[in-house]
Amino acid sequence: MPSGRPLTPTDGLIGWTPLPDVVGRDEEATVGAAPDPARGAAPAPHRRRSGFRLRDWRMGTKLATVLVIPSLAFLVLAGIQTRGLVGQATTLSAFAEQVGIGRQISTAVDRLQHERDRTAGELAALRRGGTDRDAAVAALRPLQEATDRAMAELRVAAAPLAGADAAWRVSYSEALEAYDQVVNIRAAVAPAVLSSDTVLSNYHRSIAALLSLLAEPSPGGGRQELTEAVLRYVQLSRVKELSSRIRAELYAAARSGRYEPDDQVTLSDLRAQQLTALGAFRVAATADQISRYDRTSVDPAFVAATRMEERTLPGGGDAKPALLDAAQWWAASEQRQELFRQLESEIVTDAVRQADDASARQLRDTLLVAGAIATVLLVAVLISLLVGRSVARAMRQLRGQALRIAQVDLPLTLQRLRTVDRPVGAIDVPPSVIDSHDEIGELAEAFVAVHRSAVDVAVEQAMMRRNVNAMFVNLARRSQVLVERQLELLDELEREESDPEQLENLFKLDHLAARMRRNDESLLVLAGTESTRRWNRPVGLGAVLLAASAEIEQYQRVRHENRTDLHVVGHAVGDLVHLFAELLENATAFSRPETAVRVVVEPDGRGALVQIVDEGLGMSPSALAEANTVLAEPPAADVSASERMGLFVVSHLSARHGVQVWLSSGREGLVARVRIPVELLAEAPAPEPGRPAPDRLVRGTVPPMLTGPVTASGALAAATAELPVAGWRPAPGQPAALPVSPLTGLPLGDGTDAGAGAPAPAAAPVTAPRPRPGRAEDVLMPDAGAAGGGWFSRQGPAASALGVTPAPAATPVTGGTNERGLPVRVPMAQLTSAAPADRPVMRHEPDPEAVGGMLSRLYSGVRRAEAEETTEMYLSRDEGGRRQ
Repeated sequence: MPSGRPLTPTDGLIGWTPLPDVVGRDEEATVGAAPDPARGAAPAPHRRRSGFRLRDWRMGTKLATVLVIPSLAFLVLAGIQTRGLVGQATTLSAFAEQVGIGRQISTAVDRLQHERDRTAGELAALRRGGTDRDAAVAALRPLQEATDRAMAELRVAAAPLAGADAAWRVSYSEALEAYDQVVNIRAAVAPAVLSSDTVLSNYHRSIAALLSLLAEPSPGGGRQELTEAVLRYVQLSRVKELSSRIRAELYAAARSGRYEPDDQVTLSDLRAQQLTALGAFRVAATADQISRYDRTSVDPAFVAATRMEERTLPGGGDAKPALLDAAQWWAASEQRQELFRQLESEIVTDAVRQADDASARQLRDTLLVAGAIATVLLVAVLISLLVGRSVARAMRQLRGQALRIAQVDLPLTLQRLRTVDRPVGAIDVPPSVIDSHDEIGELAEAFVAVHRSAVDVAVEQAMMRRNVNAMFVNLARRSQVLVERQLELLDELEREESDPEQLENLFKLDHLAARMRRNDESLLVLAGTESTRRWNRPVGLGAVLLAASAEIEQYQRVRHENRTDLHVVGHAVGDLVHLFAELLENATAFSRPETAVRVVVEPDGRGALVQIVDEGLGMSPSALAEANTVLAEPPAADVSASERMGLFVVSHLSARHGVQVWLSSGREGLVARVRIPVELLAEAPAPEPGRPAPDRLVRGTVPPMLTGPVTASGALAAATAELPVAGWRPAPGQPAALPVSPLTGLPLGDGTDAGAGAPAPAAAPVTAPRPRPGRAEDVLMPDAGAAGGGWFSRQGPAASALGVTPAPAATPVTGGTNERGLPVRVPMAQLTSAAPADRPVMRHEPDPEAVGGMLSRLYSGVRRAEAEETTEMYLSRDEGGRRQ
């Protein structure tokens, strides 16, 4: 920042461009505002938003990203943790189900053991021949049926575990296949066609498969207590299985009446395995389970069976193991096996309860963790949403306030400052809509500071604009005074001048002064001040249009076609004259000199429609649309107003009186249409009593159709329908009769080539006696006398206002004739006809040799200037022997 400059409240703030309109929505916007040419160059357009650039993301997207990414990370981690917990819960649930089915497995193993042991004895008896086959089959059938029922219960209990792990399903399938082999081998028991080892091995394999299935449940890693629970009842089941096989061996020897050679070896091996399994059980079992086993082992039935078994042990020396009574041994061993069965059921029940507790505890922990994760996530999301919503709401409020300031408050303030013409005090700036003390609140306060600074600057600019307007008004007033004095001086000089050439130059100065006065009035219009020319009575619309024609330079080219008899209210006469003068000036300036500009007045309902038609250059559609926009909505005065002052003046004058003005393309040029509302029209005023009718100021005879004031508008239309224009020449063989003005009775224009630009050859000037020229006020309102005043006076109209177009004066007012024989115009009046009506108009063609010599000298002078590399070219005043 440059040193020495005072800081403002907006220093350091980031500039922003106007955003879309907020009308019709609370805090949103969709359409961008067009740049205002009155405020300078348009702001640089916003660059295109890209979704791949982080800085282009909207605030809501950024907040959502800040909230979603941590939430997603938390969800991923929590999902992994929950998945692990759910997996553990599922594993423990499956483990509990597999352990729970251990009851059915142990029951099936017990029934199968019972059937196997009795089958071993029956086979031994059948081979000895000591029993009937039917009796053996009858003894085995209840045991086989009990085994089938136990296996059926196992199948029913295992049905829900069809989706268990593969290892368990494989073991279960092996157990079923082994049992099917047992079912198939039963038919070979009664015939005793197969050896006992072959039959019993199928039972051994089926029981081993069931014991493997009983040991299959696994709680997974980190669950040693559950693994030990499974090991306990598995080891106890093995102890029971070995005890059952010992019973089968001893019962078979008792039924056969002798021991086989390898029976003692088998019994020794089975007893050794039993002791190993019992030791493993004691290692894995709890103290309570060991205590229960000890209580079971001292049971009288258990002790009796054990003692009978001890009798079968081989003694020292040649003593042979004793043979037990089959019935006694079966009864004692059955009681011992039942005690083992009860202890096994208790151990399995303990394992099932422990597995169920572990599964339930794991499920509870999983649900608690999942609930805690969901609760934490929900709370985090709610808090994040509340914080994000607060930030987003604050940002929306800030954006809405900025849009409201840019699109509503500030434009309304500027419009108010433009329309109010008196000093404006301090303008209140609404406070910030955000009451927080964070960065967003500070940013809102910064926007309020920017708004306050903008309003202060606007007030200062309004004061400056008002001062400039006041300066314009003062300068225009001063210039008007000087122009009025200049006009008065020119009137005196014109009355005292007798030289036609000098008088013609004075008339040109008079006309230029009138145009200067119109420029001063244009400055007053742009400054918002009304003109000083006022009328208090209605004036005919035809007179208003004729007065507007008199204000332009090429008034000879205007042709009036008035088809109405309408009058304009007095307070709008001056502004309408000014408005029509600007339109006529534009029509004549931008059309060829040899063409006419037609002014057509038609009734339009209760109002009037004035059309100004030219045959000029026309305008492009875009320029035409821009001009109509300016005419419809008057813009503020700026630099462009000085470049196209007429357009701006017409726009402001039409808006002041409710007049509708628009431009359209014609066949060759442009058509300006002016619709005058009924509010600006009035009835024709009654003639004031005691006021004499003005005498007709004519030289010679004038048709008597203009004697009355009522037909004045029609007279204007008839008199100005055939105004002479540049390049116009009369028909061959006809005199160049000029139309007569309905105001003065004098000819309007001449029929010569007035606008051709090339002067006619020198001819003898027409010397005709000229009366002393009079003032324009005497022509327009002869009864005003020396009191002065008139249409274009600073004092306003005289006593007799132009409610009706006055009749021509009785005495012609002329300023003499010039060297071409044309009448000299009296300021503020129509031209007179000094040439006789029957005088033919002669057109002198230029000499071709003179024109060629002039062009040759011009070309040589241009070449000489180019050779000398000078930026100025000096030509003699009299090139070719004539004034150019």
